Amino acid sequence: MSGFKAVQVVGEDWAHVAQSIVDGLGPAGQSNNLGFIYLTDFLADDLTSILTYLRQRTTISHWVGSIATTICGVGGEVSDSPSAAVLVGQFPEQAFKVFPALETDTDQLPEATKEWMATEKPTFGILHADPNNANLLDILEKLAEQESSFFVGGMTSSETEFYQVADRLTGNGLSGVMFTPEVEVITGMSQGCAPISPTHVVSDSIDNIIVGLDGRRALDVLKDDIGPELASDLSKIEGIVMMAILVEGSDTGDYLVRELTAIDPVRGWLAVGEDLKPGDRILFVRRDPETALDDLEKTLRKMAARLDGEPKGGIYISCVGRGVSMFGAEGRELQVIKEVFGNIPLAGFHSAGEISNNRFYAYTGVLTLFT
Repeated sequence: MSGFKAVQVVGEDWAHVAQSIVDGLGPAGQSNNLGFIYLTDFLADDLTSILTYLRQRTTISHWVGSIATTICGVGGEVSDSPSAAVLVGQFPEQAFKVFPALETDTDQLPEATKEWMATEKPTFGILHADPNNANLLDILEKLAEQESSFFVGGMTSSETEFYQVADRLTGNGLSGVMFTPEVEVITGMSQGCAPISPTHVVSDSIDNIIVGLDGRRALDVLKDDIGPELASDLSKIEGIVMMAILVEGSDTGDYLVRELTAIDPVRGWLAVGEDLKPGDRILFVRRDPETALDDLEKTLRKMAARLDGEPKGGIYISCVGRGVSMFGAEGRELQVIKEVFGNIPLAGFHSAGEISNNRFYAYTGVLTLFT
C-alpha cells in the first residue's frame, strides 16, 4: 500500500466540490486505485455526478463511502454546507473487492465477488449501511461468520436520502469493501458512555420492553441506580441515562448502548431500543463527555503501541450522538487523534450506528488505521 492522501473540501455546489477534490488530490489522483468518500447530505442528489466526474478526472475507478449529516477529516467537522472528505490509496488489485448493497442476504453478492472471496480469503472490511433496512444485523452476522472476517463501518446518517457508494450510487442495504490479509490494518473502538450501575439480569421482558430486573420491577431498579435526585424527576434522564447490553463472551467488558425510549411509571416497565429476553445481562450507563474523551485517548494510545511505524492513513467513524452535542465544540475527537498520531491522512463521517466486528453500536467512535 502506498500513496495515501486525504483532502476535505467545502463548495458552493457539486461541481465546485468535485473540482476541488481533484485539485486537492493532485498527483495522488493519478496514481491510486481506491478512494473513500464521505459527503454531507446537501450533495445527496448530485452523488452520481460527482462520482462520474472523479472517474473522468482521476485514475481511481473504485470508490466506497456514504452520505452523512456531518463529515470529518483533515479539515475538521462540517455539517452545514456542501462538503466532502476523501481518502485515497494504492492497493494491490487482488487485495480488495468492492461490493454493492446487500438488501436481504449474502446470497446477493455478485458471483465474481463470491469467487474472489473463495480464492483470496478476505479478513477485514469497511462497510456502510442503510439504517432503514431491518435485515442489517442478520446480513452483517452472516457475512462475518462466512468469511471469518472483522468489519468496521457505520450507518448512513441523513436528513435527505440514505445513499452509500460502492463503485456507484447504492443503498437500501449493506455495502462496502473487503480486504485480504495483504492489507494490514489495526482498529479501535471507544465507548461514549460510562457505567453507573452494577450488572442486572433481565427476569421478565416482552420484546423491547423490560418488565423485570433481578426479580424486581425494572423501573424500581433504575431509580435505585440513578439516585434520588434524578429518580424524583425522570424527565431529566432523557438523552443522558441509557441502557447497555453486555456482550457475552467479551473479555473487555464490551457493551451495546441502547436508548430508553419510554417509561411506564404505573407498571414500572422500561421500553428500550432493542429486543431483550430473560437472562440477558444489562446495566445502566450515562453519557459523559470527559469519560468519552478519556476512553478515546486510552483506545488510541493502545493502538499506537501496536504500531511499528507511522500509520499510512485512517478512517474515523463517530456516532451522531457524539461530536458537538456531546463535547460542546467541533472537532474534539479529531484533536485527540491528531495528538496521538499526528497529521495522518484521515477521512470519515458521523453515523447513525457504528459497526465493529459483527455488531452495531451507538455513541462510539471507531478508528481504522492502514499500516
